[in-house]
Amino acid sequence: MSISRLLDQLAIQAGVALAEKSLMLATAESCTGGLVAAAITDVSGSSGWFERGFVTYSNEAKSTMIGVPAKLIRDHGAVSEEVARAMADGALLNSRAQVSLSITGVAGPTGGTPDKPVGMVCFGWSNRITTRTDTQRFKGDRAQIRRQAAEHAMRGLLELVRNEA
Repeated sequence: MSISRLLDQLAIQAGVALAEKSLMLATAESCTGGLVAAAITDVSGSSGWFERGFVTYSNEAKSTMIGVPAKLIRDHGAVSEEVARAMADGALLNSRAQVSLSITGVAGPTGGTPDKPVGMVCFGWSNRITTRTDTQRFKGDRAQIRRQAAEHAMRGLLELVRNEA
């Protein structure tokens, strides 16, 4: 069962765009827990353009699986553009992919703070040359925030791939 028709459509579009440019994707997901990877692998033929996905839910997983420095997490918090950047870069360094996306945030309903409220999600997209980050604040319950985050990450991926030479 699909979590979102839009997410399914974005995964298909990403597959077409990645395949056209012979690019492979790696993902590093925290608060979405693999939703992007699941949507991608629902697409027939995704093995031609999806290299691997990391679900790095804990801070330790971010450090041990994809090399996010523990000091970076301590200094900025797991939900930060700095960590999202390091996650995207780490997904590339620990894979054969040429492009990556990362997601880290507070899906709720608990865990929010005044500085990092429920619904705050940070993103990273990388192509081994440059890494772009973004922060969004989504509204809704846990499932809605996670879905919106996955959709936003896929839109950013499409932008990255379509601008790829």
